[in-house]
Amino acid sequence: MKKEWFNIASIYIGTVIGAGFASGREIIEFFGIYGVNGIWGMIIVGIILSLVGSLLLIKIYNNKINGFDELICNIFGERFGSLLDNIITFSLYTGFSVMVAGSGALFNQELNLSFNLGVIFMVILSFIVFLFSLEGLSFINTILVPLLIIGIIFTSLYLNIREGYNFSNVNGVNLTLKGNFITSALLYVGSNSLIIVVVFSSLLPIINSKKTAILGGSIGGVILFILGMSILTSMLIYYNEVFLLDIPMLKICDYINVGYRKFYAVILWIAMFTTALANGFGFINKLSNSKYKILIIGLYCLLSIPVAKLGFAKLVGILYPIFGLIGFFVLVFILLVL
Repeated sequence: MKKEWFNIASIYIGTVIGAGFASGREIIEFFGIYGVNGIWGMIIVGIILSLVGSLLLIKIYNNKINGFDELICNIFGERFGSLLDNIITFSLYTGFSVMVAGSGALFNQELNLSFNLGVIFMVILSFIVFLFSLEGLSFINTILVPLLIIGIIFTSLYLNIREGYNFSNVNGVNLTLKGNFITSALLYVGSNSLIIVVVFSSLLPIINSKKTAILGGSIGGVILFILGMSILTSMLIYYNEVFLLDIPMLKICDYINVGYRKFYAVILWIAMFTTALANGFGFINKLSNSKYKILIIGLYCLLSIPVAKLGFAKLVGILYPIFGLIGFFVLVFILLVL
């Protein structure tokens, strides 16, 4: 049982902690802008992610749900379920493309290498992992997620201890387009809900008991809270210097040293990679019975390249809010009905 809950928690963390999270951009937008009230928002998110993760996994285990198609047909019916399935399939394709674009941008900006090289590197590695389905996703996450955790927590502890938790943004603002820190926290959960539901609905083979479901979901949620709080406190210390930057955590790493910035760039790429795998796995899991599986996987990876060339920031700004609303609706409906 120990291995299964650890695998589930690792997949949960790897699914959520994408480029926006590890870069600090999402954390500023949803939490840092409210000053210390953003900490309360992060606490709300931690509680919700722990509860929702456990409840969703328990429902999948109890109802023996094996795949997202089966999940939405049982809940939404054939007609509406088919429409929702098409929307989500498109979101999994664009979500993968966003992470591919992020890889290209990181190679270009931080490593002074070609944007196309970063794109191709992500696509090739993803293709290899996809060939091994759930086993590949689980294996990669159990290796890379601990590195993510160590890198993010070390960065936060080093800077916060050195600066004595002296926040430059204390009061923040009361209202934004997302409302206050409470509604912003709920929207943040919504922005991650769709991919969580898709990936979790495919984890039945490694959920061997309710206890495994509870441990995997709750521990994954708690660690995501710790990581989010680690980045948030760093953001609040250097808020005035970084709140307008696309990748604020890289600027913050400059306050340690330039070499460490390069190290964190690798951490950020890993975060992109694990989220790219989560999106791709959700799509590819629908092809389990197809004799053309390898061909479709290859096309899925290659067709992400034209979309990736639109640019990381533009894709995040357009697509994330749309699919966030859809994901929140789907998650709430599943928890109420299933």
